[in-house]
Amino acid sequence: MTKYLTELWDLIRLNPKKFVIRALLVLAAIGFIFGDFGLVTRISMELENRKLEKLLAEEQEKIVELRSTIKNAYQPDSVEKVARERFNFHKKGETVFIIREK
Repeated sequence: MTKYLTELWDLIRLNPKKFVIRALLVLAAIGFIFGDFGLVTRISMELENRKLEKLLAEEQEKIVELRSTIKNAYQPDSVEKVARERFNFHKKGETVFIIREK
């Protein structure tokens, strides 16, 4: 271990410019990868952006469905359908079979 350190120290002493340049390049690479605006942050933000765009598309589809439901809410057929499904209403003389899932 000491032999390695002495060789390293000799290389630094003989060529200090090379050592400083290499050290700066290594630090710049580390900053590029792990910094606030680095590669890791960029990738995690891209993944979050894709997830949010997918969620936005799903919510927009729900909005379209709800708008069509609201548009059809005042039609007699729609009112009758809701009354039959939610409240188990039926017409006089009809037999209603309720099937419940477990």
